Amino acid sequence: MKQGLKYISDDSIGLLSPELLLSLTEQIKFPLLQIARYIEGSQITGNYDPEFVKKITAYSLSLIDAYNLGIRLSLEQASTDISLVSVPAILYRTAESLKTIASHYGVTLELNIDGRHNPVLTNETGLQVSLVSLGMALIEALPSIETKQLKLHLASHRCRYGIVAGLYVDNAHFSSDTLKRGRELYGRVRQPLTDVSYSPSAGIFIADNILQSLNLKLKISHHHKLYGLGVILSPAAQLELIES
Repeated sequence: MKQGLKYISDDSIGLLSPELLLSLTEQIKFPLLQIARYIEGSQITGNYDPEFVKKITAYSLSLIDAYNLGIRLSLEQASTDISLVSVPAILYRTAESLKTIASHYGVTLELNIDGRHNPVLTNETGLQVSLVSLGMALIEALPSIETKQLKLHLASHRCRYGIVAGLYVDNAHFSSDTLKRGRELYGRVRQPLTDVSYSPSAGIFIADNILQSLNLKLKISHHHKLYGLGVILSPAAQLELIES
């Protein structure tokens, strides 16, 4: 399948919006309930696994950290704080950050770097936190959607506008209409992206806002026969000229 991208929307959600805060609180409510019920059950059975609680807690804390970082980046005008960043390195570190939550949901992570990429100019911290936030949302969604395998692909490829870094699954429900509708519904309903996830999907909207603060755009993306979310990054102009 031809690799392609479609822009989600021109509207900004805003990290300080009450809608996004509502989505975040709905998102972290579920793992907190999981912990409470698990502790209640362990008091009856006498079986207690601290790793189970650790993994769920790590998920909630990571999501809150992403939200807080997004606000700071937005307030500090992070789009001006840029440096040369390696896309493969960013994807590798993202995969490392997602290992704990992936193992909790039984999801396998796979890196797929198409070709050799020049460094890109962007805010390194903001980009990585965005990808981690997207990854958490997709990992949580995988067990409940129709997919052939529980695998999240962290991948990159070239397009005519630059280098695409994204996260992909074997599920064709990702569409511009789905995400556009989700953006209109988030904060008003508990499951704004029902074709993709049965959760509030706060991680997707948080990542979208962080990327907007970096003057980047979250897009529907195809990578070979996989579907997902990606962002186009611009290679450093001087390095492009040297190699051309």
